Amino acid sequence: MNRLIVITGLSGSGKSVALHTLEDEGFYCIDNLPSAMVMDLLARVRKNKTNLFENLAIGIDMRGERHTADSFLKLIKELHGSLHMQTEVVFLDTDRNTLSTRFSETRRRHPLSNKNTPLITAIDQEIKLLEGVKAEADLVIETSPLNLHELRKIISTDVLGKSRKGLSLIIQSFGFKHGTPASTDFMFDVRCLPNPYWEPELREYTGRDEPIIDFLGNQQPVQEMFSSIQEYLSRWLPSFETENRAYLTVSIGCTGGRHRSVYLCELLSAHFSDIRENVSLRHRELGG
Repeated sequence: MNRLIVITGLSGSGKSVALHTLEDEGFYCIDNLPSAMVMDLLARVRKNKTNLFENLAIGIDMRGERHTADSFLKLIKELHGSLHMQTEVVFLDTDRNTLSTRFSETRRRHPLSNKNTPLITAIDQEIKLLEGVKAEADLVIETSPLNLHELRKIISTDVLGKSRKGLSLIIQSFGFKHGTPASTDFMFDVRCLPNPYWEPELREYTGRDEPIIDFLGNQQPVQEMFSSIQEYLSRWLPSFETENRAYLTVSIGCTGGRHRSVYLCELLSAHFSDIRENVSLRHRELGG
C-alpha cells in the first residue's frame, strides 16, 4: 500500500462525496469504519499481495465513535507516526446553520440526535467532540459554500494533486466581508491596496479579467505586495517540506474577494506552478 487517506468531519459535510471522488480515481474506499478497527485492517492489507489496496481511503465519522473521539485522536497520531505509508487526514467542516438546513431538507437523522436531543443540539455536540480531530487533520476543507461538483473538484485538485509527491500548496482568495476561511496556514490582508471596485467601469469585472489585470498591474503597491508574499513563501516553503507537511494553505483576502485577492492569487499560482508540482488555486467568492 502506497497511500492512505482518512476522510472525516462533521456529519452532513460531504464525506460520502469525497469518498466517491477518490473511488473514481482508483482508491479502494471503506466507509463508516470505527477507528478501533483501522490498525487491524491496515495490518491485513499489508499482507495482501495484490495491487487492490495500493491506494486506500477510509471514511470515519461519529457513527463509529458515538460519544468520544479519544480513540480517533489516538489513531491519527499513530498513523502520522507510521513510516510504512503516506498518510493524510482530511477533515470536512461545515457551519452549523448549513448543516441544519441540509439535514432538514433531506430528512436524514443526525447520528447523535434522538427523541431527547434535537438536531441543532446534536450538531453542536458533534462540533465539540471533533474539535481535537479537526486540529490534528492535515487538511481542513470548508464545504459550507460548495455544491457537489465544487467539492469533487477540490478533492481532485487539493487532495489528489498532480502527482501528490511532496507538499501540496493551496492558494485561495476570499473576501473579508464574507468571513475568513475556516482553516488556513497563512493569511494575508490586501485591503490596503488600491481597490478597482471604486472605479465604476471596473466594478463588474474580476481579478481574472484584463481590465482589472491592467489596472492592478500598473499599481506599484500591488506589485510590491506580490513580491513580498512571493519572497516570504519562497523562503519558508522548504522548511515546511522538511517537516513532512502534506498541505500548506495560503489565503489572500480583500474586501469582497473578487478583485485584488483574485489578481494576487493568480500571480502567485502562476509563479509557483512554474517551479513546483502540486499547486492548486481556489477563488472562494467566485465559486471555483
